[in-house]
Amino acid sequence: MKAAFLPDRGVVKVSGDDARGFLNGLITTNVALLHPGVGQFGALLTPQGKIIADFLVTEAPSGHGGGFLIDCPRALAQTLADKLGIYKLRAKVAVENLSDSLGVIAAWDGDPAMKPDLAYADPRDSALGWRILVPAELAQKVADLIGADLLDSTEYEAHRIASGVPRGGLDFMYGDAFPHETNMDRLHGVDFDKGCYVGQEVVSRMQHRGTARTRTVRVILDGAAPEPGAAILAGEKPVGTMGSAAGRHGLALIRIDRAADALDAGTPLTSGGLALRVAEPDDLSIAPKQTVA
Repeated sequence: MKAAFLPDRGVVKVSGDDARGFLNGLITTNVALLHPGVGQFGALLTPQGKIIADFLVTEAPSGHGGGFLIDCPRALAQTLADKLGIYKLRAKVAVENLSDSLGVIAAWDGDPAMKPDLAYADPRDSALGWRILVPAELAQKVADLIGADLLDSTEYEAHRIASGVPRGGLDFMYGDAFPHETNMDRLHGVDFDKGCYVGQEVVSRMQHRGTARTRTVRVILDGAAPEPGAAILAGEKPVGTMGSAAGRHGLALIRIDRAADALDAGTPLTSGGLALRVAEPDDLSIAPKQTVA
């Protein structure tokens, strides 16, 4: 088994008598289904349906003070805490940024020999393994307990990219992307049945009308990786932008209709003069509109 402490991740805690209902009315995932040892993927959106921050969330057991622990980009942890605080109003809720005292380990390629209290399976994709919330100074001790080799975080980044899971700030820009564009609907990050949350009307409309035309897709690189943000061209026509890459694997934000047309026409894709191809052409299919009987 492999493990890595992720220095770019932070932790925000939401606690108090009203914490569960408070979060459930704000974020894309169903907090009512959470309990200790289980994690869910979700996001806080703008009223226009764009991602402010995406994150994993789990419920802390009573021995760790209860409440909900949000594993989010460390650079956004205070922003997220402040945004949640704005919505608090009279709710019996406390919001804390714990990023200076609590961090995140990712563990993959196997199951832990034992499961620490703040461990849960990554809900996005089984290939991503486990998440464990621990102070940075205990990373090696926890890796030894779960039977994992502690590696550099770049090893996990390469695994994430090969698994096709986008990362905000590299594969899409916060404040500019809809959940469907980052595959949150395919990565179990949006509950379409739970009811209202901030931005819900826009996200539901995209789901039921099948209007998502831009998606994050895996690409295979035939040589060196283009710079993140570099334009992807089909011939001379722009069809998307390059995201993160490791080795021959990369992620790209693609206009799937334009890329599908290029594929059908046999037009190659390039970025920065470098050749690339879509790893799974089926990712370019557009979901049919959903109708209500």
